Formats: sequence, structure tokens, C-alpha cells
Amino acid sequence: MVTSPKTQTETLEPVMVGIPEGWFGMGCETGRDDEKPVHRVWVDAFEIAVYQVTNAEYGCFLATTGGAVPPCWKDANFNDPKMPVVAVSWHEAASYCEWLSGVTGKRYRLPSEAEWERAARGGAEGFLYPWGDAPPDMVPDYDKRWKLGPEPVGLYGPNAYGIYNLGDNVHEWCADWYDDGYYGRSPERNPLGPKSGTRKASRGGSWRHHIKVTRTAARSSIPPEFQYADYGFRIARSLTA
Repeated sequence: MVTSPKTQTETLEPVMVGIPEGWFGMGCETGRDDEKPVHRVWVDAFEIAVYQVTNAEYGCFLATTGGAVPPCWKDANFNDPKMPVVAVSWHEAASYCEWLSGVTGKRYRLPSEAEWERAARGGAEGFLYPWGDAPPDMVPDYDKRWKLGPEPVGLYGPNAYGIYNLGDNVHEWCADWYDDGYYGRSPERNPLGPKSGTRKASRGGSWRHHIKVTRTAARSSIPPEFQYADYGFRIARSLTA
């Protein structure tokens, strides 16, 4: 039986987890300048995907929209269906969210930096990494992983909120424009980044770097049109209109 695009979409709709509303300390006093100052931020309750968007999920989007495949789509180091899709631009990630919203009737989008960090901290305060302060080389099988590309999502344990691969595997696009001085003037409630810019913010670590796992507060950014083999994304959803 041929599966209709709608049925395919329902089957591949990402697993989401709820993040409670609340205050948290955003940033890191011992990190880079763009992570300072640590400031109290309120984030409304929202949902975020348990996993990074996979090739299987993104393939459904391509099949129903006729979009261009990413540069690494046929590369054996990147094309396992359970691996995170990589080499998608910010614009393509945003288009995926728009498409998924349209076919499901739910309002999917990219998370803000504040939402991403709130989710990654798992309800705890002040730790360097999603699991605490232990260095990255203490992560299970650290020296064996991410040799030639990302690994399939969810192979190892989640954080306290049940979210996998926070801080590792691939960088994740965020909704915000990036500004290295934004924390000095960020609003207290639901900060969304500056209104304009030349680079989009991203969070999380990458298989490609010498240090594979990034601190929870660490920020990165590239122009939104770039397609890098260590960039993917994770989606979020507001609970209110």
C-alpha cells in the first residue's frame, strides 16, 4: 500500500517533551565574553523535540515539497535515516518548521537561545554541561564516537528533561539573530534576540570539533544561508497562541 504524504508526516512527527515555565540563570561567568553576564531569564512553558531532526523526518519534507537535498544527503557518513540531517541552512530549517506546522495543524518553529539553554539545563542551575561539571572526556565512549560524522540520535542517555544529544552530535540552529553583546540588554522575559543581524545563533556541540561536546551556555553563530556538515536543528512548539 502506498503511504500518503499526510500519513507519512503523522508517522514521522517528532517526539516532543514539555519544558515547564520558570526562571533560570542564563550564561556562564567563566565562559566567553558573549556568555556574560549571567542573568535571570523567565521562559514560558513550551515543548521541544526529544531528538534532533533526522534524515528520515527531513526526507518526508523533501518528498512532499520537492525541495533541494542538502549537500551531504548521499554521503555514507551522513545519510543513515536515524542520523540528524546536516548541511541545512537556517532558512531550510525554518521552512521545515513551516511545512510541519501546515500539515499537522500545530505551530512548530526553531527554539530561541533562551529556550534551548533552559531545556539543556534540565531544571538544574550553574552546571557547565547538561549532565553536570564532569569534563566531556568522561562522556560514555567519548574516544570512540563521532569519527567521520554524527551518530544516530538517542544512542546514549538523555538529560533530566528526557532530551537527547544536547551539547553534542551537531550544532543546532536557533531562531534568534546573534549579537555578542545581547546579554547586557536582554529582556527578562522570553528573550528572542535582536531584531536583525547578519548571523543566526546556534547551540550545542559538533562531531567535527576537537572537543565534541559543548558547554550548555556556549554560543555559536554563522550566516543563515550557510550549509555546514556539522549543522542540524531541533524543533520547538509554543503552548500558547
